[in-house]
Amino acid sequence: MNAEFIAMLDYLERERGIKREILLEAVSTALLSASKKSIGASRELRIDIDPKTGDIRALANLVVVDHVGNPQDEIDVVKARRIKPDAKVGDTVEMEVTPRNFGRIAAQTAKQAMMQRIRQVEKEMIYEEFKDRAGEIVSGTVRRFDRSDVILDLGKFEAIMPQRERVVVEDYNVGDRLRAYVVAVENGIRGPEIIVSRSHPNFVRRLFELEVSEIADGTVEIRGIAREAGYRTKIAVWSANEKVDPVGACVGMRGSRVKNIVRELNNEKVDIIRWSSDPKEFVLEALKPAKVKNLVFDTEKKSVQISVDEDQLSLAIGKKGQNARLTSRLTGWEINIDKDTSATTAVEQKVAQAAQALAGALPITEEQAMTLVKSGFTNLEGLRDADVKDLVEILSVEETKAQEIHDAVHREEDAPKAGSA
Repeated sequence: MNAEFIAMLDYLERERGIKREILLEAVSTALLSASKKSIGASRELRIDIDPKTGDIRALANLVVVDHVGNPQDEIDVVKARRIKPDAKVGDTVEMEVTPRNFGRIAAQTAKQAMMQRIRQVEKEMIYEEFKDRAGEIVSGTVRRFDRSDVILDLGKFEAIMPQRERVVVEDYNVGDRLRAYVVAVENGIRGPEIIVSRSHPNFVRRLFELEVSEIADGTVEIRGIAREAGYRTKIAVWSANEKVDPVGACVGMRGSRVKNIVRELNNEKVDIIRWSSDPKEFVLEALKPAKVKNLVFDTEKKSVQISVDEDQLSLAIGKKGQNARLTSRLTGWEINIDKDTSATTAVEQKVAQAAQALAGALPITEEQAMTLVKSGFTNLEGLRDADVKDLVEILSVEETKAQEIHDAVHREEDAPKAGSA
C-alpha cells in the first residue's frame, strides 16, 4: 500500500495542485476515526504517517501503572521502561497500538478520505482563484449541457452559463471553444459556482478594453453601453485628449479593431458613438445614421420628441424598434419618434389658399377649385393656357359650364390690364 499511497500523493500534488500536507491531514483524520473502531477508545490516540515512506502507525499515550486495570489507557511499568527507560508510575508513555489488520482498513479509508478531501479542496481552490475575477473574460470548451445551461471546461475548473446568459441566436456544441464574461462567483450550498455570460453588456466592454489600447490605458473612456445580445450594441466613447478621436481609436485602422470584436460576437452589429454632455448632440449621435429633422426635450419627464422625414422613419426606429430602444438606454432619455409633418402641412396650406383664390374669382365650387389646383392649375395665369375641353375633362362638367369658366378666367386676367390702361 505504501508505494501506491506515495505515488497517489505525488500525482495529486503535481497534477491537481493540492498540497501533500493537506491530503495527509485528511487521511490522518479519517484513519483516526477508523482506528477507534478497531483499536478501541485508547487514551489520546493519534495517527502518524511518514510523508516519505507512507508508513502508517497508530499511537496512544498510556499511563504507567503497577498493575494494568484498563489496557486501552494503561501500561505496566516494566513494559513502559522498554520504551522509556526512566519511566515511573504516573508518567505518560507514547506507544504504538497499530492492529495487525490495520493495513487493509488504512488503504480503504485513505482512498475515501483523499477523494473527499480532493473534492473539498478543489471547491475551495475554485472560490479562492475566481472570487476576485468577476468582470474578467475567460476561455473554455463546451463540455456538456445541463438542460439549457452550458457547462464550460476552464481547465482545472468548470463554469456554468445559464440560459439567461446565453445569446439567443447562438448555437453551442460540445467541443466548441468559447470566450465568456465572469458575471459572479457564488459560494452556494453545492459549493462555488462560476457564472459566465456571453449576453452581458460588459462582455462587449471587456472586449473593447482588451482590443483597444487607448481604452486600456485610460486615454479613451467608455461612457455607456446598450445591448440587445446577438443583434446590436451601441457603445458611447469619449476622450479628454482633444488630439485623440475616440471613435477612430475603437474602429482601428481599416476597421481592424472593431472587426475583431464583431467576429467574436458572431457578427452582432456594433455602433460606436461619440459621447457628449449635451443631450441634444448625444441623442443625434446615438440615432445615426438616421437624419433627425427636429428635437423637443421635456426635462421633467426626461423624454425627447423626435421628428424625421418619412424616408428616415424606419431607419430611426430600427427593426422592431431596436434603434430607438438602444438609444433610449444609452442616453437615459425616453425616445419618441414621429414622422415630420411640417413640410406636408405647409404644402396643404398653399394648396388650400390657391383653391380659395380660384373659387373666389371663378364661378366654381371650392371642391372644383381644389380639383384644378391638384391638376396643376394653381392660379388664373395657369388656367389661361387651358382650353374648354381640358376643363370639361378635369372638372367633369358640361361644355357650356366649361366655357363659362374659361370666359371668366380671361375676364379676370384681362381686368387688371384694362384698369391699368
